[in-house]
Amino acid sequence: MNFKQNKLLIGFLHAMIWFVLFMLPYLLSSGQNQAIKAVLFFSWIPLFLYSIIFYCNYFILIDRFLFSKKIIWFVIVNLLLIILFVWANQYIKDFFFEHHMPHNDKNDDFRPSRSLFIYSDFILFSVPVVFSIAVKTTERWIKTEVERKEAVTIKLESELQHLKYQLQPHFFFNSLNNIYSLVDISPEQAKQTIHSLSKLMRYLLYQTNDEKVSLKSEIQFITNYIELMKLRFTESTKIEYDFPLLNTDLQVVPLLFISLIENAFKHGVSASQESEIIFKMNIDANRIDFSIRNHNFPKTESDKSGSGIGLQNMKKRLQLLYPHKHEFTTVVEDGFFIVNLTLET
Repeated sequence: MNFKQNKLLIGFLHAMIWFVLFMLPYLLSSGQNQAIKAVLFFSWIPLFLYSIIFYCNYFILIDRFLFSKKIIWFVIVNLLLIILFVWANQYIKDFFFEHHMPHNDKNDDFRPSRSLFIYSDFILFSVPVVFSIAVKTTERWIKTEVERKEAVTIKLESELQHLKYQLQPHFFFNSLNNIYSLVDISPEQAKQTIHSLSKLMRYLLYQTNDEKVSLKSEIQFITNYIELMKLRFTESTKIEYDFPLLNTDLQVVPLLFISLIENAFKHGVSASQESEIIFKMNIDANRIDFSIRNHNFPKTESDKSGSGIGLQNMKKRLQLLYPHKHEFTTVVEDGFFIVNLTLET
């Protein structure tokens, strides 16, 4: 609902509330002539005065004095308004008793005292002030909360866009390194790799702009990426993956797993030792369990390829996109680096 629609709704609610308040005493009067006169003097005229006090506070006094921390002035102005309207209401009631009630001594004996009228009127005329403060404060809180949520949303979208822009060049840089290593060794493989890379880049450019993509598409993307990476390594590096064939239409945030896969290839392969990388994913209803197990070959300080962008990127994205709906753990065990990611979609 936009701002204009919200204003119209509030105006409609105000009109309906006052309509009910004005009509209720009339409906309860049962159409009797004397009762209708009493409704006019004891219900409609006070309600009209209440509405003046309410909207004076709602539109002017609360913003100008109360919210501006000028509380003393707010109290003084409202006291003057209440005293003025209590006097006006007493004058109207006196007029009613003088001209519309039978005059005899018995009626004078049963007529309520002026002090009781003044005391009750003072309390009743204070109610619109309290109610206007409550309504105005609630509206202000709702407006502040909406603005806060909008600011948080804008901030999250900005951070996510930044992370995405960071990921795509990083991924492209790694892929070009793979192709470069194949150009002299196997030109045919290099051509095949460029063709595979074009498919991956098409996915990056045209399918990852949506807030979420199908898990099936994401699995196809990371499968193509792993196959692309396998061309780079010799038989001394064992690379396996086990991904499910999906029949369901689960949706996930795009490029969610690629950071972990890149990290495994960066830190799980050695030029001089046998290496093993195993990727596995299980699906149970709306729960996704993704794990990676790779040999742990930490990069040195001088090795810029081990900058750690992948895991940092992953943690930030999970915090922003799956708050309280994910578990992410990493552990080094028996020379293996093990990653476990659980998502509730």
